[in-house]
Amino acid sequence: MKYLIILGDGMADEPNDQLGGKTPLMVAQTPNIDRLASEGNAGLLETVPEGMHPGSEIANMAVMGYDVANVYEGRGVLEAASIGVELQEGDVAFRCNLVCIENGILKNHSAGHISTEEADELIKYLQEEMGNEMTSFYTGVSYRHLLVMHRISKSLDCTPPHDVPGTPFEDILIKPLNDYAVRAADMLNDMILRSMELLEVHPINLKRISEGKDPANAIWPWSPGHKPKMPTLKDAYGIDKSAVISAVDLIQGIGVYAGMDVLKVEGATGLYDTNYEGKTEAALNALKDHDYVYLHIEASDEAGHEGDVDLKVKTIENLDSRVVGPVLDALAESDLDVTVALLPDHPTPCAIRTHTRKPVPFIIRKPDERPDVVNCYNEDSVAKGSYGELKGAEFMKALLS
Repeated sequence: MKYLIILGDGMADEPNDQLGGKTPLMVAQTPNIDRLASEGNAGLLETVPEGMHPGSEIANMAVMGYDVANVYEGRGVLEAASIGVELQEGDVAFRCNLVCIENGILKNHSAGHISTEEADELIKYLQEEMGNEMTSFYTGVSYRHLLVMHRISKSLDCTPPHDVPGTPFEDILIKPLNDYAVRAADMLNDMILRSMELLEVHPINLKRISEGKDPANAIWPWSPGHKPKMPTLKDAYGIDKSAVISAVDLIQGIGVYAGMDVLKVEGATGLYDTNYEGKTEAALNALKDHDYVYLHIEASDEAGHEGDVDLKVKTIENLDSRVVGPVLDALAESDLDVTVALLPDHPTPCAIRTHTRKPVPFIIRKPDERPDVVNCYNEDSVAKGSYGELKGAEFMKALLS
């Protein structure tokens, strides 16, 4: 048996007034996803343990079957693994966003979805100006980058910037969680302020402003952690060969620690303009010589963070017509036995533009398994599914059983 997980990041939502009290999943035209629902079994999955922040890294690790509370070490370490930065003893890795601050307000978490080429020049400039034997900046993708600091405390209260658009940045500067961390918090806050001075007049940002784009005029470090101790999927579940396909560094980083092959797809952006067809083709090809393939699509999450209801509906319809439909058609003509699962990692409601920890709807279609009564896919319909409500690693066990 082979397994394909199609993960629509942030796809779940809440009833929205713009949609007549329905969610984007309820109004989107999704004949292929509904077909999958009618042929499979459904349920709800709690992906974020009580007391943990509903981040994509936590939720995706849970979907992959990890005991997140015991292995989670922050988002930065996953970024490091993705871009090939080997963390040493005593290193603390942070996700380091390039953000836009306007009139003292955090306008957005992505600097207007700055290009990787522009961001690379800015990150290298920051390394020249602020890097030293204790501090290193590394380029990631778009606005998502990496900051590694040596021998500082990770006991810090760092606010994820995508959670707080419209907030005065001074209200959400980094805070120490104990006396030992005061020095680290002061250093990082000084770096944020220094980055604002440096980036404000950089030619990249002056050009972006002249073109009517948001400048990348500050860094925002968050989610600190040490190198995690994660078992591979082979060690944890006996899966010999697995692959992950994603445009997002942190998902690729999970794949590295999980012992998965990280498959890159040209034109995969993590946005609504991503190469759906290329990712679908990569997943189908990977199934030929992998036992487990994790196909991650980020577009709906970004639409949710932007609060763009129409765009979120469109991303769901793209997932249906450009991923799920071709996958089902290809598998119908294949001689492979493939269990197909579809779900989001967490909701990203457009109304609040951030993640929540509410359970997410899922479908699992196994070859020759009798389907349940669910024949369409949304947050409410799956409540009648045969799986009921699962928590964390229970999903992986249900998938493999």
